[in-house]
Amino acid sequence: QLQASGGGLVQPGGSLRLSCVASGFTLDNDAIAWFRLAPGKEREGVSCISVSDGATIYAHSVKGRFTISRDNAKNTVYLLMNSLRPEDTAVYYCAAAREARCPIMYYNINYWGNGTLVTVSS
Repeated sequence: QLQASGGGLVQPGGSLRLSCVASGFTLDNDAIAWFRLAPGKEREGVSCISVSDGATIYAHSVKGRFTISRDNAKNTVYLLMNSLRPEDTAVYYCAAAREARCPIMYYNINYWGNGTLVTVSS
């Protein structure tokens, strides 16, 4: 299972850190990705990390502002979001593909986490 948390209300230019905790399995040779779904928009892949070596991928819309990282000891993947913009407002989901590397294909996803709402507004 995956448990996502850390969303909230933040002003434009602010920061939030999302967490995705895995339980029932150990993150090892897996890939963890963050997706987001905004009202009226299609689901968008935001970032992905290959846990084995820490290789990362970012969507163009968040590159340079978001940082994905992992803490193997805590079996957790983080998404640090800086310089947030109103267009970043969405429900953010984490997903895991076992024995895989980034980028994740939807048909490879084994687990989806719950969503956590990020609202960027003044």
